[in-house]
Amino acid sequence: MGSLSIWHWIVVIAVVLLLFGRGKISDLMGDVAQGIKAFKKGMQDDDKAADKPADPAKSIEHTGAPTAARTDVGSKAV
Repeated sequence: MGSLSIWHWIVVIAVVLLLFGRGKISDLMGDVAQGIKAFKKGMQDDDKAADKPADPAKSIEHTGAPTAARTDVGSKAV
């Protein structure tokens, strides 16, 4: 009694078909297939984006001359 025989599986499949019907199961499988296709397309898009060379990094040029210290910056005592 520990294992399921072929008759158990037939009864289970019959109950599932009665509860959900053929239309709902085929719609569900179609939705699953569309989800898999969308996932694969997304993975391919990520691979294409990773293969593109990145834009060169922008840098800020620094001048060597320091500027005078500002006195108007900071908190003032009340």
